[in-house]
Amino acid sequence: MTNANADALAAPAPFFRHKAIAGLLALLFGWAGAHWWYLGRRYGWVLLLFSMMMIGTALRAEDWYKSPAFFLFLLPAIGSYIEAIVLCLMSDARFDARYNPNTARRSKTGWAPVLVAIVTLLLGVTVMVSGIAILVETTYRAMSGV
Repeated sequence: MTNANADALAAPAPFFRHKAIAGLLALLFGWAGAHWWYLGRRYGWVLLLFSMMMIGTALRAEDWYKSPAFFLFLLPAIGSYIEAIVLCLMSDARFDARYNPNTARRSKTGWAPVLVAIVTLLLGVTVMVSGIAILVETTYRAMSGV
């Protein structure tokens, strides 16, 4: 076997990544870093570890949705919604240059990433506003002694 054949066998084939799938993973499982794994980022496990620690801590509280750990869990969740929108609305050339650099195939975006971005915006704003409302209500009750 020649060196060229050995190098070809050792190097994995380039994996083509789709914007719509990356955005959908960020929407549904972004709190766990699923889109980071899909996009080949190095430290995808850090987000999963942080989220699991915060959920585990929040579930120990009597009112888990009023626990500070739950509000810390909302940070990567809301961040992943923002990242889903950014990924979906990124130009095809920029997305391919960053996430598909060694593939011959190029992205041809249709409506799928746009629809994922719209759903993400609706869900993300709902989660963010709900989190802010619960935080304000919890803080008010704690300060007023009610």
